[in-house]
Amino acid sequence: MQARPLEKRDFDFVVQVIDRWWGGPTGVLAHPIFFYELGDLARVVDDNGVMVGFLFGFISRSREFGDVGYVHLVGTHPDYRRRGIARLLYQTFERDCRAAGVAKLKAVAAVGNEVLQRFHQALGWDMSEVDGYAGPGRNRVVFTKDLLTGTSGGNPAAS
Repeated sequence: MQARPLEKRDFDFVVQVIDRWWGGPTGVLAHPIFFYELGDLARVVDDNGVMVGFLFGFISRSREFGDVGYVHLVGTHPDYRRRGIARLLYQTFERDCRAAGVAKLKAVAAVGNEVLQRFHQALGWDMSEVDGYAGPGRNRVVFTKDLLTGTSGGNPAAS
């Protein structure tokens, strides 16, 4: 399996299956901006013509760190989990960010998702819980990876 760029038909499929793949109402996270405006780094993985994973990511500008590769949304078909699809998507995103001259990666998740925490740590990302990241009483886990040193290096809340 290989990751390839997101196409419109892929985006249309994602918005139809995301709630099933994630086990709850999350379709609002698959906003069309991630295809039309920010989709250059979005990737999907197919298995014999069936989409089995996707990653919506983009490059943003941070006040503190400059360009940052931000992973917004990742999904893996439930029947294909634990087969390296998310790892492939993250590695492809990291490679594309390096090629674009990005030195730092970032992702954010709700507190308590230990599977996601272990996944990021296995890929060499650092993490920290940031109080009030998403507003008062709404802490988040912020994952970062410095592509130059392999460490977070800095305040994840500022990027």
